[in-house]
Amino acid sequence: MIRVLFFGPVADRVGQREMSFDFAPGMTLHDVMHKVGMLYPGALSIVSFVAVNQNQIHDKQLALNDNDEIAFMAKFSGG
Repeated sequence: MIRVLFFGPVADRVGQREMSFDFAPGMTLHDVMHKVGMLYPGALSIVSFVAVNQNQIHDKQLALNDNDEIAFMAKFSGG
């Protein structure tokens, strides 16, 4: 199982903070992003930070493992 977390405005666009997908051998970060994009068009367009298992990732072809956790975050500011 791949656990997917959404934070801030990304969670607002998706309408939830968490979802999961069944793991399949050979699955990549791109595959998960594509699935989320198909379910929630435009939701990931504001993503500026992606982490897999709490490590920032830039390579969308990263091979995933069963029980990985992916986090999608957008830029935000506070005061």
